[in-house]
Amino acid sequence: MSTGARTRPLTTALTALTAVALTAAGTLTVGAAPAQATGAAACSGYVGLTFDDGPSSSTPALLGALTRNGLRATMFNQGNYAAANPSRVQAQVGAGMWVGNHSYTHPHLTQLGQAQIDSEISRTQQAIAAAGGGTPKLFRPPYGETNATVRAVEAKYGLTEILWNVDSQDWNNASTDAIVQAAGRLGNGQVILMHDWPANTLAAIPRIAQNLTARGLCAGRISPQTGQAVAP
Repeated sequence: MSTGARTRPLTTALTALTAVALTAAGTLTVGAAPAQATGAAACSGYVGLTFDDGPSSSTPALLGALTRNGLRATMFNQGNYAAANPSRVQAQVGAGMWVGNHSYTHPHLTQLGQAQIDSEISRTQQAIAAAGGGTPKLFRPPYGETNATVRAVEAKYGLTEILWNVDSQDWNNASTDAIVQAAGRLGNGQVILMHDWPANTLAAIPRIAQNLTARGLCAGRISPQTGQAVAP
């Protein structure tokens, strides 16, 4: 029998006595999650993880990966997909994600007239709300294409336009390594563009979480006031 094995009962007893003393002093909460508490205390900044083009058949796996790795994100949903898959919108909210507007059919909005832009945005607001995702406060124009007309319609519906500081290029078949490296460039308050559907993005989630933790950054919400990532 090793020395470590012989001392284990004494160590266990001392640990139990310490826990009792701390509980009596009010400094230890029974059932608390030390890892979560430590993680919260370690946040020196926040980043905005965003996923466009959902909800889709990939959404459940994406939500599972985010949840397992302690991450929250903003899901910029298309209105037509939200209307067709309300349960997946509800799953996003249930997993602690925030839901934003990404137009109804993902058109090039700058090539449309004001009435068409209005329809794309307003129908998505209605579809997401009807699906249980709440009324979005954030809007991401498809392809990041915007102009004064688009912004005027956004303002009509009380939406804040959110673009990105870092493009993961996952839509362009970026490798998992490249997506992780892109997330590694995020700084406090910044936002990264990712998508709901690429397999490489799903595979990158655990490593993105590890990288953020190593740099003292946490996944936050995007403020409608500033458009930057802030504490949830």
